[in-house]
Amino acid sequence: MKNILVTGSLHYDIMLDADHRPRKGETVMGTACDYKFGGKGGNQAVAAAQAGARVRFIGAVGDDEQGRFLLGHLVAAGVDASGVQVVAGSPSGMSVAITDAEGDYGAVVVSNANLHIAAAACHSPGFWDDVAMLVLQNEVAPGLNLEIARAARAQQVPVCLNAAPARVLQPELAACIDVLVVNAVEARDMSGLPVEDLVGARAAAEALSASFARVVVTAGEHGVAFSEKGQSGVLPAIEVELVSTHGAGDCFVGVLSRALAEGEPLLEAVAIANQAAAEHVSRVA
Repeated sequence: MKNILVTGSLHYDIMLDADHRPRKGETVMGTACDYKFGGKGGNQAVAAAQAGARVRFIGAVGDDEQGRFLLGHLVAAGVDASGVQVVAGSPSGMSVAITDAEGDYGAVVVSNANLHIAAAACHSPGFWDDVAMLVLQNEVAPGLNLEIARAARAQQVPVCLNAAPARVLQPELAACIDVLVVNAVEARDMSGLPVEDLVGARAAAEALSASFARVVVTAGEHGVAFSEKGQSGVLPAIEVELVSTHGAGDCFVGVLSRALAEGEPLLEAVAIANQAAAEHVSRVA
């Protein structure tokens, strides 16, 4: 079995529960607090590993207690963390997320050590020999994604980009992407089309497929749309009792990448990831 290589962020997450998220100038009394492993890159790597993939991770943490916690969690999940750098003088990345009574959340992220990830190893002989897919996100410096995506492309390794959080995508990076995964907001920003239901999600996926070989648009409670080689489709969301949406997108991407790396057709891979995300939002992490 070949590896999935994930390059991305690691965040020490402070999780808060409250009746609602604060509005401008408002102080809200919370109901619970927890501290968790996070970062889109880290979450996706763990999700892929828990789905049965062999996963290598490239990232960075600070030389602090939070960094040791993050590294320990990766290793415990079965992820090869030998490519994670410890950056002296920089704190580990972190976020504060608030989940409301309806299970939705908002977060503030501070990148810290994630801005110092180096991709030099990706140019080493043999680095790509055991890699079936590269998975990227937008929580790291754009130059890092471009450098490692170009290296993967040169070795004919497929590249999956979860373009989150939304930002302008460099044309040079776009040219390296084989699989684009975006949520409704990101799809709207990239396609210029409204994405308020599965009809809009499918239209956005079709529009984006003019630039990317495979496109997946996750539309939250509505479901997911996808497009490939002029063919598109949708899958409705699986009805579950919602506990929390936190990390659902990362679970979807991790499981999707594992399925695609194993050669599953796009429809089957999306269905597998859709099921995994439904199970994720319906349980307490």
